[in-house]
Amino acid sequence: MPGAYLPVLIYAALVMAFPAVTLILAKLIRPDSTSYGAKLKPYECGIAPEGHARGRYSVRFYIIAMLFVVFDVETMFLIPWAILYRGWVMAHLGLFALVSMFVFLGILLIGYVWLYKKGALEWA
Repeated sequence: MPGAYLPVLIYAALVMAFPAVTLILAKLIRPDSTSYGAKLKPYECGIAPEGHARGRYSVRFYIIAMLFVVFDVETMFLIPWAILYRGWVMAHLGLFALVSMFVFLGILLIGYVWLYKKGALEWA
């Protein structure tokens, strides 16, 4: 039984070693930087930068980003469901699968409407 874990351990070692080896190798083979003065300053389309590069973002930006992730994950759940739906119809489970997906989408829609009414989607 412990021998069955050997490929997993080898794979885990390779996964951990690959980024480290890549970074070390890149540091060894890249040329030294000869930049100085103006070359090290930030560049914004030929105009002097208006503010600091590490400026703060509005909380609304993060809310929109989280909503994007939620609806992206929703799509990841919808695609396998759509692929398997034909098989469920053949097994006479089509109505159950359809109702369960509408419940899933309904919960997401309720959350979206709640966010809209709360004003989380208004940028101004």
